[in-house]
Amino acid sequence: MTPGRTIEEVELSLTGMTCAACARRIETALNDLDGVEAAVNFATETAMVAYDADRISHETLVQAVDGAGYGARVVDDEPFDDGLEDRLSAARTRLVASAALAVPVAVLSMVPAAMFHNWQWWALALSAPVAAWGAWPFHRAALKNARHGTSSMDTLISVGVVAAWVWSLWATVWGGAVDAHMHEGMSAMTGTGTHVYFEVASTVTVFILLGRYLEMRAKNSAGNALRSLLALGARHATVLRDGQEVSIPGSVVREGDLVVVRPGEKVAVDGIVAEGTSSLDTSMITGESVPVDVAPGDPVVSATVNTTGRLLVRATRVGTETTFARMARLVRDAQATRAPVQRVADKVSSIFVPTVFLISAFTFVGWLVLNGDPERAFTAAVAVLIIACPCALGLATPTALMVGSGRAAQMGIVIKGIDVLQSTRRIDTVVLDKTGTVTTGKMALVDVVCGQGTSRAEALARAGAVERASEHPIARAIVAAAEAETGRLAEVGDFTSMPGVGATGRVDGVAVSVGREEMMRGSLAIVPGVLRTALTDARTAGRTAVLVTWGGEARAVLAVSDQPKPTSAEAIAALKVMGLAPILVTGDNPATARAVAESVGIDTDEHHLYAGVMPEDKVGIVRDLQERGYAVAMVGDGVNDAAALAQADVGVAMGGGTDVAMQASDLTIVNGDLRSVPDAIRLSRATLRTIRANVFWAFAYNVAAIPLAATGRLNPMWAGLAMASSSVFVVVNSLRLKRVRLHR
Repeated sequence: MTPGRTIEEVELSLTGMTCAACARRIETALNDLDGVEAAVNFATETAMVAYDADRISHETLVQAVDGAGYGARVVDDEPFDDGLEDRLSAARTRLVASAALAVPVAVLSMVPAAMFHNWQWWALALSAPVAAWGAWPFHRAALKNARHGTSSMDTLISVGVVAAWVWSLWATVWGGAVDAHMHEGMSAMTGTGTHVYFEVASTVTVFILLGRYLEMRAKNSAGNALRSLLALGARHATVLRDGQEVSIPGSVVREGDLVVVRPGEKVAVDGIVAEGTSSLDTSMITGESVPVDVAPGDPVVSATVNTTGRLLVRATRVGTETTFARMARLVRDAQATRAPVQRVADKVSSIFVPTVFLISAFTFVGWLVLNGDPERAFTAAVAVLIIACPCALGLATPTALMVGSGRAAQMGIVIKGIDVLQSTRRIDTVVLDKTGTVTTGKMALVDVVCGQGTSRAEALARAGAVERASEHPIARAIVAAAEAETGRLAEVGDFTSMPGVGATGRVDGVAVSVGREEMMRGSLAIVPGVLRTALTDARTAGRTAVLVTWGGEARAVLAVSDQPKPTSAEAIAALKVMGLAPILVTGDNPATARAVAESVGIDTDEHHLYAGVMPEDKVGIVRDLQERGYAVAMVGDGVNDAAALAQADVGVAMGGGTDVAMQASDLTIVNGDLRSVPDAIRLSRATLRTIRANVFWAFAYNVAAIPLAATGRLNPMWAGLAMASSSVFVVVNSLRLKRVRLHR
């Protein structure tokens, strides 16, 4: 870039890429423009472009991509409508239609009992749309490759499909295949031209389409995560204009506007409370379950939910500058900067594909020179192309993924693609969010300490009666415990709520106060020594302590906290056995964090425990670990975890969390059982090993069979059968994943 120029950035949504070579081709086309620096991400099908706005327009960038043989459009203000859903639907239609036509072709060609007179004509008619329309994505990519003097697996697929189908067309129309005996020449090379391979052209196409469809479906999760994240924000805001309340789109609120936020509404801006008191549910942003009390002068952030009183908020950051919008950008940036996994097939294809063409050409010429029979030479050359068709390679990934993901689904685990499997192999560190991941995410009563002369049942009954009129999570926890232990609660009169402090009411004619210790400081209530000790113990254990008072004296201390899940300790132990280091991060105070870590077996030193962490800090922690050479898996369940999930080498979302967290992740634990995290890593690694074995044997089959075909020991029919056998091996090998040992 030249200094002094107006440098702007734009994102392009790309279409037409089928392999990493396509991404490199587009990147080269853009970077060849003077004043342009571009980086193409194959995984997200986007290009981030920095360009000289004085010399380059958006149209120029789009035309450069078009010139390379691909499609592009500028991402606008709704960047998450990338058209992938439409392309996914089109790919599904192409796959289903092709499979519906290919199945009868395969039955006619490979099951003697299904053959009848003139069946070849039926096979020709049914396979023609598959070989032409179904395989068109491969033909189109092959043509693009040819234009640029390169080749890929698409080239081999296209040429193999065309060769098999054209040969079969010739054999049917001119070669006498219709009148020939269906078993003639099965044992050796023949020059009769009586065999047809319509099923080869059809099944290769369907298998490869299946793999591409599953891959595209996995990719779609990135766009869904961002769409869901936006949907969680406040779309409209009520502002004061000339003393009147006016509802306007949240995107047009101006800095300095007074925004009215009623109970139950989401805050649309970052700002300062100008009027009113309330409690805000910040779990969407912080992931923590206890609402935050706010009063005039306190800051509030966008996408939090007002739970009790009416607030008047003066906007300080609006639109794309709010905390919520910046969090969306963090998710997007983390996804865009993740390096895409280079497919094994694409790496090998740069050598394998041209080699196959050379062998096929030499085979044709060799047989022509040595034997002088053009038909026999053509038969051998076609056998080479057919035996080299990557049918087993097309099955290698999708079958292992389907078996592995099916096994995972039985355990409540969703795996989102091969890139995830590649990453799990390197994982050595697991970062766990506390709330909803290691703990239940719900407040519960864990301890009751009563003063002299007060019973547990009496304290719970009176506290529960007062708190029944409150919607605060701590109040709900007390009410649930009181109802479970004492049954129906008494009616409360003269109820008064004091946000951030507690509540008072009259129960059976007795004035009862339930609240934090601060509530007692302005009264003359006596707090016995045993209860003071209970307050100190609760704080040390990281619990929230509530005093119950009546008759001028504190009668009981109720301790409430978010409890670890019953299976968390077992899960942490399993991670350690696998050699993985667990790290706990939370927005809670250090005492609470330490108590939870100790209860589940996580070390409490500064390297394994992070307390008081804000959402952006979680991303920083993950990034810092990565920069220090660790491969990190992040486990979380909230919107506040989404960016860290995307930044991590492997993101794991816990079921019961937000859709955003699940869609920004690579693995989803649907059942919410933390023991499934080590299971997911173990199963992902096993699936990757299976895929690699499948790919190896698929190529090994080609390496062994191509010489047989080239030397005339394997005619095209046997080539097709050998290809089918290699596919069966791949499927059987994939089925071994059903025997992977998991926790239950």
